[in-house]
Amino acid sequence: MPMTRSPDWTEDELLLAGALVVKNGWHELRTGDSEVQEMSELLRSLPIHAPEALALPGFRSPDSVSRKTSDFASNHKLYRGKPTRCGKPTLLMIEAFTTREAEMLQAAQAIEDGIGSGELQLIPPQPDEVDETGTTAIEGRLLVRRALARERDPKLRKLKIKQMRNGGRALRCEVCDFDFGRTYGDLGQGYIEVHHVTPLYISGLRDTKLDDLACLCANCHRMCHRSRPGESWRTPASLREHLRNSQQDSGH
Repeated sequence: MPMTRSPDWTEDELLLAGALVVKNGWHELRTGDSEVQEMSELLRSLPIHAPEALALPGFRSPDSVSRKTSDFASNHKLYRGKPTRCGKPTLLMIEAFTTREAEMLQAAQAIEDGIGSGELQLIPPQPDEVDETGTTAIEGRLLVRRALARERDPKLRKLKIKQMRNGGRALRCEVCDFDFGRTYGDLGQGYIEVHHVTPLYISGLRDTKLDDLACLCANCHRMCHRSRPGESWRTPASLREHLRNSQQDSGH
């Protein structure tokens, strides 16, 4: 069945549009503004949507970009007029920019840099970049895609395990201390998963360093990655705190 309407705005697109509004002092931008024209071209170049979407005449047109900037500006807490009607993803992005402006601007810049360099277009879609509910990290699926691709680099994983062993550290989860070898014997010896711990908004074009990676069991790795609307990936440190609080609440 042919596509007849533009798909919903993704976190990546909302992030870029939101950054445009923030840089404009939380004011909307008009269709004829050069920044809106450039943003329309950038959004149409993102490797996210199917070709059928790009073929739609109004897909991320300057008019649609201008309307989205109105959503951001008029739904900000300082706006005194009547807000436009917009969806929850836009409201969550407004909240993210309101509470973490510098980080969100860095994330938007990371996407622009990655598209400008051609890097993000070369990374194939990764399993789990969007969860079963269609949610990804608030910074957008393209930065998640890049981080997942780096995590799955077997060379990096091997070097991280070697670093742990050379430092005299046991090969166990850095969150819950689970040891695959202790639990599964020779089947689990030498096994661990690696997580890209560097925040997505500062995970730029530089090569991944071993200190950017943490060793995690499969469960904790999944919980670090678990996406909830409006949230970022959890760091091992924040997940460790969450686990500690959960255990205290349950009386363990």
